[in-house]
Amino acid sequence: MTEVRSLGTPAWRQAVTWLFVPGDRPDRFAKAAASAADRIVIDLEDAVAPGAKADARTKVVSWLDDGQERTWVRVNGAGTTWHARDLEAISSLPGLEGVMLPRSEDPDHLAFVKRHIPETVGVIALIETAVGIVRANEIAASGYVGRLAFGSIDYAVDISASETDEAMLMARSLLVTASRAGGLPGPLDGVTIVTDDTDAIGREARRAKSLGFAGKMCIHPRQLGAVNAAFLADPAEVSWARGLLDAVAAREAAGESAAAFQWQGAMIDRPVLARAHSILARVPGAADSPRR
Repeated sequence: MTEVRSLGTPAWRQAVTWLFVPGDRPDRFAKAAASAADRIVIDLEDAVAPGAKADARTKVVSWLDDGQERTWVRVNGAGTTWHARDLEAISSLPGLEGVMLPRSEDPDHLAFVKRHIPETVGVIALIETAVGIVRANEIAASGYVGRLAFGSIDYAVDISASETDEAMLMARSLLVTASRAGGLPGPLDGVTIVTDDTDAIGREARRAKSLGFAGKMCIHPRQLGAVNAAFLADPAEVSWARGLLDAVAAREAAGESAAAFQWQGAMIDRPVLARAHSILARVPGAADSPRR
């Protein structure tokens, strides 16, 4: 697992790998929970056929009632006949850490979710449509969600586009920007449909990270290793950040200004220092470093 918890911040807001499990497959729940995923998301929506929704909900209730940890549930979307029933069934159970709302398009729908769950239960808005992308800033700033996630496959279908890097770039960038403007952690990227090609999985995860995403949803345990590795801070970046902050500490100890100075042939100022701190924030234990 790669999550790093900041003081006073729920750990799920920094969780990197989110593994989906079909809600009608309780035989897989424990296996998923024991995997390298930071969080598991039991799915009552796309992974469950309409005729199996009620039975799947019962199975999920049984799992959550045992007080399992790190468990989220993707409920059926607002406007469906199952939405309110899902929330009513799971809201008070001890194992529920959070709810993921699919096809999030309206802050009012997220407000409805928040009214039906305890204050301590988190909410992730899964953005999967053009309307959701257009309203992402509103959703992120609404106060009802703790993170955004990108449903890239459904979004591509919604806009009649191929799921290529070029076609998805604007939506991904908008979600990153909306998250930042709304004071949220980086969003979660959509799933990769291949499960055995670790090179492809790692490549897509690194691309997401380069755009500002802070995690990725997964559909198979075999994907977790490549995704976790991709989101770890690059060793060269970590070395650079530590060296820079050591140089800052040395200048300050010598009574020299560290507001702006030359280091290794580059001009160092406040934004560059902020980047160094951001890099080290992704390294477990770095927050305990005496570096400034």
